[in-house]
Amino acid sequence: MYNLEKMYCEVDDFCQRFIPAWQHQQIAAGDKCRNKPGKLSESEVITILILFHQLRFRDFKTFYTHYARKHLKQAFPQLVSYTRMLKLLQSVLVPLCAFMTQRYGKPTGIAFVDSTKLAVCHNIRIPRNRVFSGVAERGKGTMGWFYGFKLHLLVNEQGEILSVKITTANIDDRKPIPDMVKQLWGTLYGDKGYLSQTLKEPLAEQGIKLVTGIRKNMKPQLMTLWDRLMLRKRYVIETIFDQLKNISQIEHSRHRSPVSFMVHLMAGLVAYTFQPKKPSIKLNRNEKGALMQI
Repeated sequence: MYNLEKMYCEVDDFCQRFIPAWQHQQIAAGDKCRNKPGKLSESEVITILILFHQLRFRDFKTFYTHYARKHLKQAFPQLVSYTRMLKLLQSVLVPLCAFMTQRYGKPTGIAFVDSTKLAVCHNIRIPRNRVFSGVAERGKGTMGWFYGFKLHLLVNEQGEILSVKITTANIDDRKPIPDMVKQLWGTLYGDKGYLSQTLKEPLAEQGIKLVTGIRKNMKPQLMTLWDRLMLRKRYVIETIFDQLKNISQIEHSRHRSPVSFMVHLMAGLVAYTFQPKKPSIKLNRNEKGALMQI
């Protein structure tokens, strides 16, 4: 069960540090801006958004009008109208992205990498889509062709997110890896889509061992028992994708704008980091040490 007070305190502590520094670095456009503070602070807007992605509601309008405005009045007495709230959501994209980086887990020497599709409309509606025209692209995954984006995740064996990358659907899964592993060490496990000697060698220079499966037309390769077992544990990251899509609702076709898409995507990822129990691999230190020696 979520702890609303604790979540708000963490969000507010971050916003108190980040937003003044962020606003100080912004370049003025020369136009007069509204400096009067709104009824809802950035911390309250972000907290409400994260809460929406934790409570399994299918759409934000139902959550806000039927749940938040009725049951969260005591926690947020200055709730605004739904149309005003939509504008406030778009204004917190930068703080939300920065807060996500603060929620990253710590590398443990074991990491899993994978990507999943984020389709923004049904294939038959691609020619009529105007919201993502010129932004989204067509791509092909294991489930066929789709139109939209890809979410690339790097997680450890405890189910903690280590790095996030969003690309268009036509980007190769291996391309974002160098930017995602800058703080990584140890062994990185991926599926056959990450099989590449040109990727493996630069990672080895950084002290990262890339382990993937092999294709049917390739010669068998020697692999330690530990690596074979860890490749079978890749269901951890697949379970995380399943929770992000079915609990946090990060994939749907009702986006009003690309900014709204990014806001809800990042909020869904942040909501996952607040889960008390995450998909994980349970290994004690003795088991881990014994297997790594084999």
